[in-house]
Amino acid sequence: MNLRTPDQNPGWMSEDDLFDVRHMVPMVYVEALPVRLDPMGYVSEVGLLFTADSEGRMTRSFVSGRVRYRETVRAALLRNLEKDLGPMAMPQLPPSTVPYAVAEYFPAPSQSGLTDERQHAVALEYVIPVQGECQPRQDALELSWLSPDEALTEAVLAEFTGGRGELLRQALAHVGWGR
Repeated sequence: MNLRTPDQNPGWMSEDDLFDVRHMVPMVYVEALPVRLDPMGYVSEVGLLFTADSEGRMTRSFVSGRVRYRETVRAALLRNLEKDLGPMAMPQLPPSTVPYAVAEYFPAPSQSGLTDERQHAVALEYVIPVQGECQPRQDALELSWLSPDEALTEAVLAEFTGGRGELLRQALAHVGWGR
C-alpha cells in the first residue's frame, strides 16, 4: 500500500519537471487584458502590468498563466486574474470562454510573430472587465490604467516583448476600438 500526503497543489510541476515538459510539448496558457468599462459598456481603460524581465528591463504584459492539469479554462482565468491583480479585482468573466484569439508562442522567431524563449506555448486570449480594486501581485511592479488611445501609442507598444503589442491591438479591435 502506498500512503502519502495528498498534493496540496494538484496539477503543478516542480521546476525541473516544468523545464523538461516545456521542451517536449506546447504549454497551454490563458492571457487576459483587464479593462474598465464606461456606463455604456465601452472600454474606457486598459490595465497593463509593468514587470522587469530577467535582464532587468521594464516591460509591459497581460495577466497570464498556465492552465493546470484538470483545471477548466474558466478556473484558470479566475486563478490567474487573482494571482496578478489581487483578490479584490472582481473580474467579470463572460458567459462563454471562447477567446478572441489563440496566440502561438515559439522559442525562436516564426510565422506567428510571437516569441517566448522558454517554450512553445499556446495562449487563449481574453478581454476581461474588472470592477474592484486591483493591486499587482507576484512579479508585477505596478498596474497602469491607460485609455485605449494611450495604450496604442508606439511608446507603450514598444514596451511589450515577444510581439505582445500586436495582441493588444487585436484585443482592442475585438471590443470595437479601431481608431
